[in-house]
Amino acid sequence: ATDEIGWYVVHVNANDLVTMGAAPRWLLLTLLLPEGRTDEVLVENLFSQVSQACQSLGVALCGGHTEITHGLDRPIAVGLMLGEVEKEDLVRTAGVQVGDLIIQTKGIAIEGTAVLAREMAEPLEARVGAELVARGKRFLREPGISVVPDARIACSAGRPHAMHDPTEGGLATGLWELAHASGKRLIVDLEAVHLYPETAALCQALELDPLGLIASGSLLVAASPEESAPMVEALSQEGIGAYVIGRVVEGPPSVQVETPDGLAPMPIFEQDELTRLFGE
Repeated sequence: ATDEIGWYVVHVNANDLVTMGAAPRWLLLTLLLPEGRTDEVLVENLFSQVSQACQSLGVALCGGHTEITHGLDRPIAVGLMLGEVEKEDLVRTAGVQVGDLIIQTKGIAIEGTAVLAREMAEPLEARVGAELVARGKRFLREPGISVVPDARIACSAGRPHAMHDPTEGGLATGLWELAHASGKRLIVDLEAVHLYPETAALCQALELDPLGLIASGSLLVAASPEESAPMVEALSQEGIGAYVIGRVVEGPPSVQVETPDGLAPMPIFEQDELTRLFGE
């Protein structure tokens, strides 16, 4: 998604803040641009993306660094975003409690779907068709990799004990991170996990497991059953799909999935499926 890296870097940084209950406020941005490949059009487009994304979130670009760098074949953007939250409203990944329900918003592997469609367009078009690949390319913005609206709605509708935006390693890794951070045992119903048809088709064509595919765009929320119901309703009313995919029970930190034969361990992905694909 290098062609939208300016828009991308703002939203990925904002995701990390809103999952802690904070409001994004200020961005410091470092841009390294490739020597011999950087022109006025590239720079203007990049900063236009940053400006539009910041304006949409109420974030001020307040500093950073830009340079032409030898040895690069594409732009590199590094962001540091700061935000504000009242101490009593801070949401910690470690806050998961026994009895909580686990809510997933939108669908899994949104970012992965967009990257696959953009970076593997030609071979994928031959396998699944140009129309489906075109839809996948749009996933970066619709349903989108931002979880800012999701987190804001969840916090306004209830009091989440924890929030997390799964990224590298997909939904499976995000759930393991929740379990380890909180020291809790999670039971997950994979039948309840929402998977977009475009994601399923692209993953099947490339023999990838969507559970381990980079997943920015989906928010995980842990909340009590009493708080979960109004959150799901509020998210749904705003057009954001929300699904109860699991629960938190007594036991050592782990993630298990329900199967017809009982409980089985959630797969562990040592590397993201995207990394595995491009490393082959």
